[in-house]
Amino acid sequence: MIVALFVPCYIDQFYPQVAIATLELLEKAGVEVVYPSRQTCCGQPMANSGFEHLTHDCDELFTDNFGDYDYIVCPSGSCTLHIKDHLHSSDKEDKADHIRRHIYELTEFMTDILQVKQLNARFPHKVGVHQSCHGQRGLKLSQMSELVAPPFSKPLQLLKMVEGIELIDLDRQDECCGFGGTFCVAEEAVSVKMGKDRVADHIRHGAEYITGGDMSCLMHMEGILRRQNSPVQVKHIAEILNSH
Repeated sequence: MIVALFVPCYIDQFYPQVAIATLELLEKAGVEVVYPSRQTCCGQPMANSGFEHLTHDCDELFTDNFGDYDYIVCPSGSCTLHIKDHLHSSDKEDKADHIRRHIYELTEFMTDILQVKQLNARFPHKVGVHQSCHGQRGLKLSQMSELVAPPFSKPLQLLKMVEGIELIDLDRQDECCGFGGTFCVAEEAVSVKMGKDRVADHIRHGAEYITGGDMSCLMHMEGILRRQNSPVQVKHIAEILNSH
């Protein structure tokens, strides 16, 4: 099994430690990982802003970079969902189709494909889990609370394998943090208020760390925490699952 690592722009530019943790986590699981060095933005920001017709070059480059691997793994639910739902190629549609069917968000890949049953990880802290909207509602990584159905969460399934971790309960398990990509630019005040409410839920229940599968959401909440001079920190789930 050869897996191509797809690293989102904001992780590459601002949180490279998340990409490193993802790589190390996959290698510990016995996966052969390669990093296509010509990869760039997947085109999600343009598409979310209503300019999907301008993402042609992003699609073609992505198809060229990732079309020949068994699986593509990404530490981001939103970028994964964008590729899964919107990637097309004018002259390599067979490869684009292969990518759409074989791209996985990190926790999804670990639970569904690798079927990880134990982790050699330790993180003795109180942790609140943020279920990002794209991952939860698009990729079905966890159950939505408004549905009358058995609960499940792939991120929680993995976090419960971490030694010493204390996972806190929240008042609203799947509340949006308000980031929403370009939404936080177009609707700044609404975005900030939603973020403050989300952060307050974690703080109210004693979280030392907030974790999740999308560094974009965590980055939004991190900005709010810093402005509040809060000691609470954010940490991508890959970093916790890879901790010692």
